[in-house]
Amino acid sequence: MRVETSVMPDISGVVEKAEEKDIMDIIGQLKRKSKRDSLATRYKQPRRVQYSMVPAIGYTLSTGFVGLLSANAAFYVSDSATTNISSVSTSFNYSQYNQITIPIQANIWTKDNGYNVIIEWRYFKYPQDTYGLGGHSLLENADRIDYSHIRLHQTVLKNITGAFYLGVGYHLDYRWKIKQEGINEDVSAYGLPSKSVSSGIVGNVLYDSRKNSINPIGGVYANARYRNNLKVLGSDTHWESLVLEFRKYVNFPKGSRNTLAFWDFNWLTLSGKPPYLDLPSTSWDPSNNTGRGYIQGRFRSPNMLYFESEYRFVLTQNGLLGGVVFGNAQSFSNWPTQKFNKIAPGAGLGIRIKINKTSRTNIAVDYGFGTKGSRGLFVNLGEVF
Repeated sequence: MRVETSVMPDISGVVEKAEEKDIMDIIGQLKRKSKRDSLATRYKQPRRVQYSMVPAIGYTLSTGFVGLLSANAAFYVSDSATTNISSVSTSFNYSQYNQITIPIQANIWTKDNGYNVIIEWRYFKYPQDTYGLGGHSLLENADRIDYSHIRLHQTVLKNITGAFYLGVGYHLDYRWKIKQEGINEDVSAYGLPSKSVSSGIVGNVLYDSRKNSINPIGGVYANARYRNNLKVLGSDTHWESLVLEFRKYVNFPKGSRNTLAFWDFNWLTLSGKPPYLDLPSTSWDPSNNTGRGYIQGRFRSPNMLYFESEYRFVLTQNGLLGGVVFGNAQSFSNWPTQKFNKIAPGAGLGIRIKINKTSRTNIAVDYGFGTKGSRGLFVNLGEVF
């Protein structure tokens, strides 16, 4: 999901034990084309933009079987050796349950990382079950909600010093044709109108020492995002939220191509009453990746605490195949008391298939387990975090 110019990918002292290969190298070998040599040397003559396109079929608890076509491009805006790699990705997803998702995501770094532009635009046509509020909600209380959703989130950050950035942005979440097909007491008590608008300004503080955000080997990512939704900007109600996120990547053992990664994600409502579908919820973080092992939307409440750790390791000398093991824990405040007294653990394992060795982009296929028989298959283009 990335690119290369004369700048080398982030290898952070990793010792290469064999020539790196990706899926395109293998396809070229299998086809035994006359152009095989030019294919094999394409990374010795770096292009301005590296791109990947992957059709796939997956399955999750919330979507059933899903067909998707994912594409991403990675590039350096500048030839400067200090400039981070930029990326743009999109996909078209259609599920067994008639869900449509079309995301456009971009992470752009200008020359010498002077500015970082972050864009997340999505369209959802998304019938999905909800289970009520708090960490004690039950699967048998599933309530089908159907709606359409446009998300327009964008932020511009300016480098202050080193890897430290400050920025501002604007977030819009507009949902319409919201229909509740069942009767869940929490949903009815909280309120679910047929349309909701959340429109607000965002303040952003970022520390990011990673060189490659697609598949980091080392570095730290720390981010605080404050969102203030205002009626003057078209929001239905005035409410405030805060997201505190921390990620740490450790090359372990040192000098290997393996990585130990940590992810802390806390999503809090500071004041007001967000629309029900804007509340913190399992797998409704910006990357839709929290809570592997549980169905999307399994837990929901005004406040969410989350932690995950993952160990990523190579399976083949050429780096084509890798594996991961992971564990996570999520906790949601009860409603309306706002107390935390339940933790939902999850764990699992997965494989990685390298589709672009220059940008280190993988297809990630994971199988996760939660409590009370919860389990599912999770597919990503790129690492989960």
